[in-house]
Amino acid sequence: MVSLRNRIIHLHRCRGITRRTITRMLTIDPSLSSIYNLSSSQISQQFAIPQKHAISLHQDLHNHTLQKEIERDINSYTILTVVDESYPIVLKTIKDPPLVLYTIGDVSLLEQIPALSVIGTRSPSRNALNKMNLILPTLLEKNWVIISGMAMGIDSYAHQFALRKNGKTIAVLGGGFQHIYPKQNVTLFDQLSKKGLVLSEYPPGQPPERFHFPERNRIISGLSFGTLVIEAKERSGTLITVDQALDQGREVYAIPDSPTNPEAIGCNRMIQDGAKLVIYPDDILEDWDRAKEIWINQTQDIRN
Repeated sequence: MVSLRNRIIHLHRCRGITRRTITRMLTIDPSLSSIYNLSSSQISQQFAIPQKHAISLHQDLHNHTLQKEIERDINSYTILTVVDESYPIVLKTIKDPPLVLYTIGDVSLLEQIPALSVIGTRSPSRNALNKMNLILPTLLEKNWVIISGMAMGIDSYAHQFALRKNGKTIAVLGGGFQHIYPKQNVTLFDQLSKKGLVLSEYPPGQPPERFHFPERNRIISGLSFGTLVIEAKERSGTLITVDQALDQGREVYAIPDSPTNPEAIGCNRMIQDGAKLVIYPDDILEDWDRAKEIWINQTQDIRN
């Protein structure tokens, strides 16, 4: 018998359907079994899907090649679905949580707290590493998990910094494991797979798309107690993660710098707008000490 989790993985790979529609299907049919017995017209009517999309969905539901690909991936990777006990509790609190997560590495890191997302510009200044060295070593010594997106610049620095300090780090990708982006980070991907955790909501064979990166940012911030911005330009994609962190009720931190540094203007603006100014590790640690009990109780309530 095909399990519910495998049906979710299958639907997640089908054309003509969105996460929101799958979530709605789960409320209508918690076993997700009835859709396999429906015609494309019935799918369209029952789930309010345009007929063109319903035809594509129906084809993929009965596509044996796709089913074999999914079976191969289930055997090759650790896959978490939103109905699994091992699915990260903190992601269940965010809007539009990922329904499926493909993972390589130490999945237990998803249960380790606290975690901090460390993000910023893809073209950092020479001083960026000094800023990280000021804040991150103390957090890593206290077993904080560093989360980022394995992009060029600050993201890569954050993962590499954690690995050098024998700390724990998680990378959230904007594409499948078979299409590492940027290509310069293939070695970093291999290191993270062995010494940390890499995850993606995109199937292993799916190449990254431009819209994937802002989409994956909700996972980076959602897994974290807070988000620390090392450097960011005034108009930076980093601000998308910041906005999502705020929307998720997470803390936002920023390191200030001279207004003559164009890679730091975004951080200075964030501080003007209410992000917490960070110059010492204690600026973050003190917040966690105050919030730890509430954070733990909330996750336990969701688990129960």
